Amino acid sequence: MTGGEKLRIERGDITKLTVDAIVNAANEALAPGGGVCGAIHAAAGPELGRACRELGGCPTGGARITPGFGLPARYVIHAVGPIWRGGLSGEPALLASCYESAIALAAREGLTSIAFPAISTGIYGYPADQAAETAISAVRRALEAHPEVQEVVFCLFDGESEALYRRLLGRT
Repeated sequence: MTGGEKLRIERGDITKLTVDAIVNAANEALAPGGGVCGAIHAAAGPELGRACRELGGCPTGGARITPGFGLPARYVIHAVGPIWRGGLSGEPALLASCYESAIALAAREGLTSIAFPAISTGIYGYPADQAAETAISAVRRALEAHPEVQEVVFCLFDGESEALYRRLLGRT
């Protein structure tokens, strides 16, 4: 944990984490895609795709939940981040909302641990530094509102992202 907070950073494969829920950086259709989304769908198995189709999609900034199927995590929370359009189309509020919605959903379901990737920073093009600052602030706000969530892991795929999150968390 960092600074007595409930936040932890891990570098690696989010599909391998043993937490109550991992977060999928989803698209609005909740369809299998590339990057983190593709890896989660591949690791969970075809049942995840079927469960997502039954949900009927999710708006940007929102979150939906399915079982984890073949994953070590019991659940997958599908959070839809915004596509970066220069920052003047509400992207920061939408990105914050998807983190806050995921934690609120976890709390409603009685989950105490959740792991996030760096949402919207891949194919959606959100600048990593701005996305990390938004993610950390949104998660801190959400944890104040939902203290029953005991642990949030930022699971980052590469060393550059890990260093960025460690720097931002160490700055407070």
